[in-house]
Amino acid sequence: MRHALILAGGSGTRLWPLSREALPKQLVPLGGLGGGTSGAGRSLLEEAYGRLEGLVPAERRIVCGAERHRAASLARLPSARYIGEPEGRDTLAALTLSSALVAREDPEAILAIFTSDHIIRPEAEFRALVDRAYAFVEAEPGALVTFGVAPDRPSTGFGYLELGPELPLGPRPQPGPRPQPRKAPGGARRVMRFREKPDAASAAAFVAAGPDRYLWNSGMFLWRATRFLELVERYEAELYAAVAGIAAESGGKGYPAALASAYPKLKRISVDFGVMEKASKDPDVTIAAFPLALEWKDIGSWPAYGELLELDASGNATLGETALVESSGLVAVSTEAGHLVACLGCEDLVIVHTPDATLVCPKGRADELKLLYAAAAAREGGRYK
Repeated sequence: MRHALILAGGSGTRLWPLSREALPKQLVPLGGLGGGTSGAGRSLLEEAYGRLEGLVPAERRIVCGAERHRAASLARLPSARYIGEPEGRDTLAALTLSSALVAREDPEAILAIFTSDHIIRPEAEFRALVDRAYAFVEAEPGALVTFGVAPDRPSTGFGYLELGPELPLGPRPQPGPRPQPRKAPGGARRVMRFREKPDAASAAAFVAAGPDRYLWNSGMFLWRATRFLELVERYEAELYAAVAGIAAESGGKGYPAALASAYPKLKRISVDFGVMEKASKDPDVTIAAFPLALEWKDIGSWPAYGELLELDASGNATLGETALVESSGLVAVSTEAGHLVACLGCEDLVIVHTPDATLVCPKGRADELKLLYAAAAAREGGRYK
């Protein structure tokens, strides 16, 4: 059967001070996303969950995130199933645990993995593409699928997919001596190499080669749960064995203790480094990329969030009470009712006011916000985390 997993374990420090440790960005209601359960806008998690409506039934949609965020997540998604991590150990641990738990319930499970920090539109076209990817893995159960995005800049923050030819499906038995290969649904491309977060020169070369050769890896995947677990055992045997021990306790009284004891000791490594790069060099593995020719926005920074908001005539993206004079290219946000953000003669800044913290930084340095977050989080016993 078809299952879906939404990864919701990120901290979202690049959207500080709106995003905090207690309420990370995927749970914050965001203006620009329409009405949500709070009336202040939907959260990114609600957006991700809603995209699956009509594609995967609610009982087979799962959220994996921090245990401490379980209540806040289920307050927004009361019908969702939730896998809680005692602490974050990066994406390979989260996906291995989730895949193992799903496979115990359904050994034939085909699991799609989605992120909780992206905007993807139109949603109907996205669902049609994912449906084709499910069909591909149903026909080719040993394959791994990823979804690729055409790069619009030489970013060093994304993994890149080096593309090969279109992938036919394996031959279906037919009368006669020469079975004919079937066409892959949706024009899947073979991934020749997965290149995780390259240096600036390599990224520039990949973008120059064009989207027919290189795509960004979107961080969304699809595979048979048991096939993925086979590859984790092959490439990261120690992590696999530990997770298998945890999963063996699922449904019983020993599960919470096994999870709390073993999970925090797991190797901290991403699925990109732990499996995808290695699988792309493994002759026994087929990786297929489905080009995501849709609007795809990674809401991982304030400039990206500004793209959700309407721009004024001077290119300013605003939310809340603002007064901007002779200013251009700003992202200006006030989340406190009755507090005005006022700017005169400012250009290309991010200005974000919340009840207990105010951020001001050049727009071009917004990706460096983790540096400022570390300094702010160290103050007053972690009050500003």
